[in-house]
Amino acid sequence: MPKVITNTTPILSLLKIDKLNILKEIYGEIIVPNAVYQEIEKGKYKSYYQDLKSIDWIKIKHIKNTDSLSFFVDLDKGEAEVLILAKEQKADLVILDEIMGRRYAKRLGLKLTGTLGILLKAKEKGIINSLRELLTELTEKGTWLNPKLIKKVISLANE
Repeated sequence: MPKVITNTTPILSLLKIDKLNILKEIYGEIIVPNAVYQEIEKGKYKSYYQDLKSIDWIKIKHIKNTDSLSFFVDLDKGEAEVLILAKEQKADLVILDEIMGRRYAKRLGLKLTGTLGILLKAKEKGIINSLRELLTELTEKGTWLNPKLIKKVISLANE
């Protein structure tokens, strides 16, 4: 089973469209750093909230090297912990949407995808029927997506 570590935004995006299970169907299990768990817990009042501790295929882990956090001054704690944990766990894949976090992940030599990459993979595997519908739903629920990127992903999905 691949070691997959995810940041907050991809989880929230998938929760908004009731598709968190895509992660389980594609990867079997995902790892969430404690800081990401704490960020999600701040949104307990949201209609789409789920307690990640109650989901058996999501593993919440603490980073070992907390001193490393000081190297990522321009990232939030969740993003920084994703990168640190990915190196500590020798992750096969990191799921990050934020540009600065993605830049760091590339510099660290981590394999990377984001929410749109997950949805595209789900479409390719037949887990979802329409990528376009889910992207529309995401934007209607307040997630900003670059229009050029939406066009590209929809084209890649042959929709």
